[in-house]
Amino acid sequence: MTTKTASIARDDTSSALGLAIAVLAGVFLLVASGMAQATVLHDAAHDQRHAMAFPCH
Repeated sequence: MTTKTASIARDDTSSALGLAIAVLAGVFLLVASGMAQATVLHDAAHDQRHAMAFPCH
């Protein structure tokens, strides 16, 4: 029974860590896009579209 309890605690820690990383990544993206110039954002999105073989023109 203690093994199951330890496993549940570890899963909760993993979920909390994953949530914290996702929130930090989201905040970083919002701040970075808010501070970047429009041409920088366009070029980044444009290059990503080409990297994914998605036509953009």
